[in-house]
Amino acid sequence: MTLAPDRLTAAETARLMARFEAAGAVPVDAPMLLPAETLLDLYGEDIRGRAYVTRDPVAGELMLRPDFTVPVVQMHMASGAEPARYAYAGTVFRMQEAGSDRPNEYAQVGFELFDGGDAAAAEAEVFALFSDMLAPLDLRAATGDMGLLMAAVGGLRTSAARKAALLRHVWRPRRFRALLDRFCGRTPVPEARAALLARVAAGEDVMVDAGPVIGLRGADEIARRVAALAADAAEPPIAPRERALLDDLMAIEETAPNALEHLRDLAVDLPAIRPAVERMAARIEALRARGVNVDALDFEASFGRTALEYYDGFVFGFYVPGRPDLPPVATGGRYDAVTRVLGGGRAIPAVGGVIRPALTAELGGTA
Repeated sequence: MTLAPDRLTAAETARLMARFEAAGAVPVDAPMLLPAETLLDLYGEDIRGRAYVTRDPVAGELMLRPDFTVPVVQMHMASGAEPARYAYAGTVFRMQEAGSDRPNEYAQVGFELFDGGDAAAAEAEVFALFSDMLAPLDLRAATGDMGLLMAAVGGLRTSAARKAALLRHVWRPRRFRALLDRFCGRTPVPEARAALLARVAAGEDVMVDAGPVIGLRGADEIARRVAALAADAAEPPIAPRERALLDDLMAIEETAPNALEHLRDLAVDLPAIRPAVERMAARIEALRARGVNVDALDFEASFGRTALEYYDGFVFGFYVPGRPDLPPVATGGRYDAVTRVLGGGRAIPAVGGVIRPALTAELGGTA
């Protein structure tokens, strides 16, 4: 007898959950409706524009959960011990673009590991677990590390404001590159801004004839924005050498060991990335110890830059070769910054990932 698609997905979900529990995970659940304010900031612009948000007269603004990671972090930070492993399954909800045939709601099964000990060992444990479970499907695995680009930006010889702007848009490659072009002097200043800055440089009070304030920004906020634009205009451009090193870093697509050697060469001129490079080296050895064939493992320095904005270190994904029309079968990574925000400054290193059981069931099921 052939199972209906929903029953097939349910059977696959149960099988995945059983594997995660066998790996030491405690099964947990999360509410379907979550407080929106903090979570929208954590999830970033991608999900902010795709979340289903509503308002309750008592609870305030709420959203249908777009994933499980943040609510699981909230639960752990409130009462969890370390190390801790959790597994969960359920439906998540995300709006899709007009014309997309991807579903607005779909099942996720996930695993999260909170461990303040050996970071490389924790990342290797999670990746190896997913790799073993998905091995029957013959997927392509891709890895990356958001920490490398973040460290490189942090080491630039430019203003703190410019570095903060670049870091804010690191998950949006086109916007990031446009900002970088501007900060490097490769794109001209818009005419209206140039005229405004010329008046500021001449000592004019541009707020005098600004007219009535219309919209959400007050006069003080507008004045601060004008001052920030003037301060940025006074900054020298980012040096061509630094830009070339960043471009080199973002373009790396090699096997993990070859990428590591390339990054070590770059670190000679980009010393800010050295700690992240050494963390990558430790992770490769931990993966090797777990039986992962790292010599054939793809590493892309820009991988993860269009994923959820809370990833801030190691990232990974599993894809069906030759099927760009399909979403990733599984994704995951490190998200220490989320625990720091939700813990009021108390961070607990965390790494995890999710699998789409409907996809694995369609592709033939996991081991």
